[in-house]
Amino acid sequence: MLVVWNILIVLLTVAGMELFATLAHKYIMHGWGWGWHRSHHRPRTGWFELNDLYAVVFALFAIGLIALGTAGVWPLQWIGAGMTAYGAIYFIVHDGLVHKRWPFRYIPRRGYLKRLYKAHRLHHAVKSREDGVSFGFLYSPPVEKLEATLKNRQSTAKQAAAKAPADAAPASSRES
Repeated sequence: MLVVWNILIVLLTVAGMELFATLAHKYIMHGWGWGWHRSHHRPRTGWFELNDLYAVVFALFAIGLIALGTAGVWPLQWIGAGMTAYGAIYFIVHDGLVHKRWPFRYIPRRGYLKRLYKAHRLHHAVKSREDGVSFGFLYSPPVEKLEATLKNRQSTAKQAAAKAPADAAPASSRES
């Protein structure tokens, strides 16, 4: 019966990590942690980018949990295993499928993977840390909803720019 609980903990951790990663992406990476994440929204010039430090931090945390769990603090090793599983899925889907960071040339033509692929492309359509859409890595809202949100924001920005004094700096230039 313990095996069933351990598997359940791993699966729940993978699901929970998507919620955690979405919130961390929106409020940390596109907030006070933009200094590291900015590199992910710019063309990569080598194998690594500063944003990869987030993966290192999360991996170290998972390793710590696994170590504590194997030392007898149940269920921490299974939570760490779930975090590791999420990291592997992230590596395959986000780094491989969406960003082509390793030789994975498949481009989805339909279904869930196409929706995920297009949603993340829309996320990267905004180059600043503000006004992004679709912060999840393994879940995304419908693409049509994301496109409508971006279109609405662009329209609102154009209206605001038309009303602003001519000497005011445009909002898109305020990337910190």
